[in-house]
Amino acid sequence: MIKAVIFDFDGLILDTETAWFQSYKEVLNDQFKFDLPLEVFVKCVGSNDTALVAYLKKEIGDQLDANAIRERAGELHAQLVKEAKAREGVEAYLAEAREAGLTIALATSSTKKWVTTHLTNLNLISYFDYLITQDMVELVKPAPDLFLKTLEILKVEPYEAIVFEDSLNGLMAALEAKLPTVIIPNPVTELLPFENYHLKLNSMADMSLQDIIESLKK
Repeated sequence: MIKAVIFDFDGLILDTETAWFQSYKEVLNDQFKFDLPLEVFVKCVGSNDTALVAYLKKEIGDQLDANAIRERAGELHAQLVKEAKAREGVEAYLAEAREAGLTIALATSSTKKWVTTHLTNLNLISYFDYLITQDMVELVKPAPDLFLKTLEILKVEPYEAIVFEDSLNGLMAALEAKLPTVIIPNPVTELLPFENYHLKLNSMADMSLQDIIESLKK
């Protein structure tokens, strides 16, 4: 029996990932006339920017100031997401989970401050019973630490929970934690080679939460 639902944040609840790609792409083009490939950027989605920074240092060289790039991209990103709304169907899933008496958790590679700010702005934070963030684990996704910590806090077994993710790093982490996973990609992640997921949807509006839970019984 499903007792808990676990949501990613960036790219799933709020499409911050497309905004990040646009922001980094603009900054790198303005400063270095460098065109950031989507296939490179997408490797850091759901995780951190370690791989992205390593790639940029290799391609651009010593003139790259990673912190300055992050700061400028962050300024552009803040403008893009300031008025952004939650993705389609998100609040309906949260309301359905609450109505069903399920525990609702967030497991994200972002910081607690980041998700608290955005969930508050979206008027969604009251739905969540637990926020499990990068501040609480040693390794972020694709390592399973965030999901293992979530299971520990919720006191549920992997088969008693279901995860909603938008990224390959998130899926890899969930699968290593043996959690059934529903993939709902965004424009940045839609072409990633997802495998071994339970379901893949274009939007949360495609299928009710109850129907997803019922599908796990088959």
